[in-house]
Amino acid sequence: MLKTLVKGSILGLYAALFGILLLLAFVITHQMHWPIAGIYRYDALLAYALVIQIFLVYYKLETPREVWVIAIFHAMAMLMELFLTHPKIGSWHYPEQAIFRIANVPLFAGFMYSAVGSFLARSLRLYQASFVHLPRLKWLGLLAVLSYANFFTKFFIPDIRNILFIASVILFFKTRVLFSIDKKQYQLPFLPLLLGLAFIVWLSENIATFANIWRYPSQADIWHMVGWGKLGSWYLLLTLSLVLVLAVMGKRDDAGNWRLH
Repeated sequence: MLKTLVKGSILGLYAALFGILLLLAFVITHQMHWPIAGIYRYDALLAYALVIQIFLVYYKLETPREVWVIAIFHAMAMLMELFLTHPKIGSWHYPEQAIFRIANVPLFAGFMYSAVGSFLARSLRLYQASFVHLPRLKWLGLLAVLSYANFFTKFFIPDIRNILFIASVILFFKTRVLFSIDKKQYQLPFLPLLLGLAFIVWLSENIATFANIWRYPSQADIWHMVGWGKLGSWYLLLTLSLVLVLAVMGKRDDAGNWRLH
């Protein structure tokens, strides 16, 4: 059992390679005095993220389908960033300077979301994952679209995240994920796994804000841990990411079983 846990953990770390390397860079560069040789921190992080992505593709550590998913998610994330960092919205801000930016958003920011998409896509492949009792993709697609839209519309109409949480529980209540470690197959209920992943991303967010990558308005004067409410935001964002990954990387049959292409 211990051997299986170790191998499973190693696979998980390998799947999260992009995100782990980004977090390490956030922490290390936080200790440095920028700009260095006229280069701003955010621009250096952009170059660093591009090098990682090129490395993963060149050495075939990411498949073309995974790259396609990451690219779509990157574009969607940048659009959301541009809206949420607008001065009239001000959900958070990037406190440092950058040359390569669009409005208030440094270009490296999209790679933080791409790291989430990369982890999900690589995990499905590395664990040889499949799903049983997966809802129809049209209903999952509707949930994803509404979740994404709610990040924008909640500033103008009532926030429907609680409805979306309930809908996700109803849709995924029977869903189980099957995965392999060391040629042995295991299965878990999907909802607790999704919530656990949201918690890990929330912890990563705390590291990133501590490293001054971005800050929420309440953190402007002094850093403090990100509130638990953000856990729900990451849960919805992971749901959105998952639906995108499932639609691009595999196929669901009429019985509700999903497998990789």
